[in-house]
Amino acid sequence: MRHRKQRGKLSRSAAHRKALMRNLCKEVIEHERIKTTEAKAKALRPELEQLITLAKRGDLHARRQALSTLGQDKFAVYKLFEDVAPRYAERPGGYTRILKLGPRRSDSTEMVFIELV
Repeated sequence: MRHRKQRGKLSRSAAHRKALMRNLCKEVIEHERIKTTEAKAKALRPELEQLITLAKRGDLHARRQALSTLGQDKFAVYKLFEDVAPRYAERPGGYTRILKLGPRRSDSTEMVFIELV
C-alpha cells in the first residue's frame, strides 16, 4: 500500500529536489544547525534521520550508501560516521529538532532552525 508516501515537491523538478536535499543534509551534518524554511526542514528531516540510522550501523555497505546519498562528499560521511552517529548509539530515533523563528521579512515565509539534538 502506498498510503501517505507522497512528500512535498517544493516547487522543483525531481533532480533539483534531490540536489537540494543532498546539499541541506551535508550542511546540517557539517554545521549541526542551519536556518531554512519550514517546508524544506520538514522535507529534510526524514532524509537526515535515515542517514543517521544508516551511520549507526557503521559497516562498509552503510558507508557506501551514505557516500552515494551525499554525493561522494567524504568529509561529510566521515563526520557522520565518526562524530554524529556515536552520539545517538542509545537513541532509537528523533535525532533532529525543528525550532520555529517566525516569518521572513521579505516574503513572510515561515523560517526555522533545524538542528541535531
